[in-house]
Amino acid sequence: MNASRGERQELKLSEAAQTLIEECRMVLPGVQATFGFQLMVVFQQKFGEELDKPYQLLHLAALMLVAISAALIMAPAAYHRIHGPREVSDHFIRLSSRLLLWALGPLALGLSLDVFLLGKLVLGRDAIAAALGLFVFGVMVFMWYAFPHAAKRRTRN
Repeated sequence: MNASRGERQELKLSEAAQTLIEECRMVLPGVQATFGFQLMVVFQQKFGEELDKPYQLLHLAALMLVAISAALIMAPAAYHRIHGPREVSDHFIRLSSRLLLWALGPLALGLSLDVFLLGKLVLGRDAIAAALGLFVFGVMVFMWYAFPHAAKRRTRN
């Protein structure tokens, strides 16, 4: 193996499960905090006064996407508790990894919608706010999907 690419070591199932759970624990507090802030915004006077109904509905959609993301991130724990609390399987690792990756999609979209809404409130211009939301969405998609897949392809070659 090329020394510049570093060493690789296959994990035992129990170690892979522990790593996966730690990754979920790392992502979940951020998702929960985001969800909390999204809920708080609704109760601010400015939300009802300065955002027209379609934009309020867009915020509701963003909140729902973040809630779906949280559900996907927490699903491996519930699945494990019900399906096999005293065992770890390769199927569990693969399923849980997919759930964690799937959670990032709605999270990216929900956060980007809220960046758009904040941009609209602060800047008052839909086009610039949309550009900001799309930029944030692009960065997240790149960092969470494109970059890791590209790195994985490079290490295989």
